[in-house]
Amino acid sequence: MEVERVQTLAFQGLKELPPQFVRPADERPENSKATEGIPVPVVSLSQPMDALVNDISRACSEWGFFLVTDHGISPSLIRQLQEVGEQFFQLPQEEKERYANDASSGKFEGYGTKMTRNHEQKVEWLDYFFHVVWPPSKQNPATWPQNPPSYREVTEEYTKEVLKLTDKLLELLSRGLGLEEKTLRSSLGGEEMEIEMKINLYPPCPQPELALGVEPHTDTSALTILFSNNVPGLQVWKDGNWVAVGHIPNAVFIHVGDQIEVLSNRKYKSVLHRSVVNKDQVRMSWAVFCVPPLDAVIGPLPTLVDDQNPPNYSTKTYQEYRYRKFNKLPQ
Repeated sequence: MEVERVQTLAFQGLKELPPQFVRPADERPENSKATEGIPVPVVSLSQPMDALVNDISRACSEWGFFLVTDHGISPSLIRQLQEVGEQFFQLPQEEKERYANDASSGKFEGYGTKMTRNHEQKVEWLDYFFHVVWPPSKQNPATWPQNPPSYREVTEEYTKEVLKLTDKLLELLSRGLGLEEKTLRSSLGGEEMEIEMKINLYPPCPQPELALGVEPHTDTSALTILFSNNVPGLQVWKDGNWVAVGHIPNAVFIHVGDQIEVLSNRKYKSVLHRSVVNKDQVRMSWAVFCVPPLDAVIGPLPTLVDDQNPPNYSTKTYQEYRYRKFNKLPQ
């Protein structure tokens, strides 16, 4: 099936948005404006341990979201990752299509445009590239772009840095719950924990007030580690309003995902967020999802459950959780 790519559409000189991208009135950014200028939590990893645990724990309880500075990932590596991602999306269309995914046949990895499952559902204004980058046993080399030639080397280098940062964050989050520092990591599969990367491309949009780059959702992951090309667009839901997330150079965005909310029995919350688009600039983001293996059994940690704090979720495999979420079934 020939899929119309958003990037192709955007550069045809459209004056108005095709109807499949126009959101229902209540979802349009023009009718659900985000508040600007609210400071979101920013946490420096270089501060003393007690302050660090406290700051991260509070951010995860109140926001489910924070920015991390002094994270140890070099700005030059981040820049290289951005460059190879940008270069992939600049390839001729037929070359990108060689990596096309096909969600209907269960092939989720590769180059894609989010397709709708029925005629009522609206399409998001983005194209993406998605693949599993860790552990090596789960990688599918056929889905990794051959061009640009340094794509694989740069992505593998970045993955190593992300694994270090993930371990550090999971230790801090465990401590914040009063648990041994390895608790969350081992609950998420330990060495079997998987890392998925999704590069999102949001082209300029002729009527950004009517469209969304990504509709409101929480991430199915445990943690999401993300940075962008500094073009604003990420918004998080806080106290009944959308809050526009500002940019801090070289800071990394951290989203608490559903699996941490479940394991913490809702002490930490999975952040509801969305992406808006703009008229003039290409926005890109690089999201890394830290997820348990499909057969990992995830439920509220027993030490966090008692008579005063009954379990808020049933215990089930990550595969079952994902199936229920995708099909909008209760958890």
